[in-house]
Amino acid sequence: MIGVGGLIGTVAVWLVQPLMRWFLGFAAGAMLFIISHEIIPETHGRGFETHATIALTFGFVMMMSLDVTLG
Repeated sequence: MIGVGGLIGTVAVWLVQPLMRWFLGFAAGAMLFIISHEIIPETHGRGFETHATIALTFGFVMMMSLDVTLG
């Protein structure tokens, strides 16, 4: 029975592989939507606007630095 599940999984991965870039793009867009419409307004609505902005900017700069450095 385990072999059948492995076969089904292998076929599923083989069929979905060409669409993977679209799925990852959709997931990235969903994450950006959640961040921009829920998390950022919540952090800025409690009186810590300066701290939240600095932390957001620092996190973005750090992420981009790691992306450029590590490739």
